[in-house]
Amino acid sequence: MATIDLTGESFGGTVAGEGIVLVDFWAAWCGPCRAFAPAFEAASERHPDVVFAKVDTEAEVGLATANRITSIPTLMVIRDGVLVYKQPGALPEPQLELLISKARELDMDDVRRQIAESPTAA
Repeated sequence: MATIDLTGESFGGTVAGEGIVLVDFWAAWCGPCRAFAPAFEAASERHPDVVFAKVDTEAEVGLATANRITSIPTLMVIRDGVLVYKQPGALPEPQLELLISKARELDMDDVRRQIAESPTAA
């Protein structure tokens, strides 16, 4: 599966559903973003059941701001509508594969319980 481009209009609907969504916040002028792109694209081919999406932070400034993106590339992983990972930096392909594997293994009932019990959840 190829990557998809997200906009302010399509972001919410894409990340709110069931399943795993990886979102790469990037910009054309960013060297590390360009270096990470082939690994992200290759992973999208290996995992057709996962949504691989990209947000061009230059074209979607409001979306980047709303998601508090302060450094690029930043990778977000959303599973079943819940943000489970958000970190800046380009990942080598083996680490990206490990991250996808860990996202698959998550017990989402436990994740939701932990979020509900978190003191910052209020």
